[in-house]
Amino acid sequence: MSIFVGRKRELSILQGLRDKAVASLVVIKGRRRIGKSTLIQHFGENLKTYIFTGIPPTPKTTIESEQEEFTRQMSRLFKLPTIKFEDWGDIFWFLGDKVKKGKIILVFDEISWIGSKDPDFLGKLKTVWDMIFKKNDELVLILCGSVSAWIEKNILRSTGFVGRISSTISLNELSLKESNLFWRDKNKNISAYEKFKILAITGGIPRYLEEIRPSLSAENNIKDMCFSPEGFLFNEFDQIFSDIFMTRSEMYKKIILLLVDRSLTASDICKYLGIILNRVISDYLDELVEAGFIARDYSWHIADKKTAKLSYFRLKDNYIRFYLKYILPHRDKIKSGAYQYKNISLLSGFATIMGFQFENLVLNNRQKIWELLRISPDEIVWDNPFFQTKRVDRKACQIDYLIQTKFGCLYVCEIKFSAQEIKKDVISEVQEKIQKLKKPKGISCRPVLIHVNGVHENVLDEDYFSNIIDFESLLH
Repeated sequence: MSIFVGRKRELSILQGLRDKAVASLVVIKGRRRIGKSTLIQHFGENLKTYIFTGIPPTPKTTIESEQEEFTRQMSRLFKLPTIKFEDWGDIFWFLGDKVKKGKIILVFDEISWIGSKDPDFLGKLKTVWDMIFKKNDELVLILCGSVSAWIEKNILRSTGFVGRISSTISLNELSLKESNLFWRDKNKNISAYEKFKILAITGGIPRYLEEIRPSLSAENNIKDMCFSPEGFLFNEFDQIFSDIFMTRSEMYKKIILLLVDRSLTASDICKYLGIILNRVISDYLDELVEAGFIARDYSWHIADKKTAKLSYFRLKDNYIRFYLKYILPHRDKIKSGAYQYKNISLLSGFATIMGFQFENLVLNNRQKIWELLRISPDEIVWDNPFFQTKRVDRKACQIDYLIQTKFGCLYVCEIKFSAQEIKKDVISEVQEKIQKLKKPKGISCRPVLIHVNGVHENVLDEDYFSNIIDFESLLH
């Protein structure tokens, strides 16, 4: 039996809209497998709920095929014979008559699939919302989708929907504490490091976490999910990209491949691609950010706290990095059964890639870091991975995660993955970074070590770090 984990804030928002005195139009967006449909089903489990889902796009998908599937679903939901409609306007008017009374949740799931083929789709939906749907004060209409860039451009930034959307909910990965619940009753008997090995691949994506079999070791879970032709994560990458980015997916793949082993500026990405930075490439990058696959980490000036021009793009989706690094190069061998997966720690470049994955897990759970450091969110001026370029008056410097507070304090966080205990040389590494960091007088630096597999006692004996945070503390 599947379990519903987290999403308390999002459920509270939806329940509040349900209890309003007027109808609500809601947008829910987020990457595939993030739990949009599950959230909606949980929200509407005791209410009359009608969910319509679009057809995954193919080169042969047409306006007519989307309309036919929509009306087929409508006939089944309302127990009616199949009716032929001329266009979306007729379909929406007919549907409006069926939902004009009572507490009803109406959902258009994968809205971009349903409507992207017809340039008038959203205009007709807006008209019927104004003239029919919103007249039912107890109706909640949810527009849901995984193509976040399409939703942003065509709905959220559209003048046609200005003042009509009651709430926009963006679903992100579950927290580590919430992800930890997927080990269920065996939770306490499994080490934090073993959980990390799985989370380094799944991140906090609920659908991936559902595939965990707590009775199996991390190694066997990974083998079954990733290195078997039948494994859930073996074909997942192609499904994500073909469904979301359709015919343009190859360019998105090229960009993401460049980010597997490092973060890059937009100029660096264009240089590796052999093209000039232009509006089209900027749009590709923005859409990957909007989709939740990459992050754009802005740096800042510590002295005046202003945003710097420098920003790096980081691959923030753990599954995609693991797939591109370890599954894609061996797909044919895996399909033929010739690939002999032995142990995750024996994979090429394991420590480096796990370092990136660990950083993602920490950065996606930064609120927990604040809590452990006893920093209130309203004290924070800036927090992000930090980059300082070389100039005449300073050296180049990179910090995994830097927190600047309004009280003149910098928390210099070293996010350190190691399969063994971390040794004393980590201290000199952090000292060097702090020494290079250009900062005004009166600023304090507190070094913080975040680790996954323990620290040697000689690190503790030095008493250098203000705080040492174990990955296990992020799980609870």
